[in-house]
Amino acid sequence: MGAMRTDDSNPDFIIQFEDVAGPIIARTDDAMDLIGNASYSGVSLVALPVERLDPEFFRLSSLLAGDILQKFVNYRVQLAIIGDISRYVAASDALRDFVWESNRGSHVWFLPDEAALVAKVGGRE
Repeated sequence: MGAMRTDDSNPDFIIQFEDVAGPIIARTDDAMDLIGNASYSGVSLVALPVERLDPEFFRLSSLLAGDILQKFVNYRVQLAIIGDISRYVAASDALRDFVWESNRGSHVWFLPDEAALVAKVGGRE
């Protein structure tokens, strides 16, 4: 398992930054491992590098994204997918719309880098 770090500077909103070198998230069970670890540690949001996601995640017809993201919502752990997804978005209007809608909400965000995450959650402190 890859290393991770936690930002607990705000004890009411703890962010767990997953390492890019960790295991690929290719099944719902893989996501449940992240959710379980986050819940056990009192983490509010998991920041997951895009490189950790199986490419099938970005093919919405595979249902992998929907299944994984629903688990995060059900278990009340926010998810920020961090990194460049432009190649996937360019290939799918449906994915582009999904990302746009997700970023308007509060449970799942697709962000280009950690600085964007810090800016997004900055109002919580």
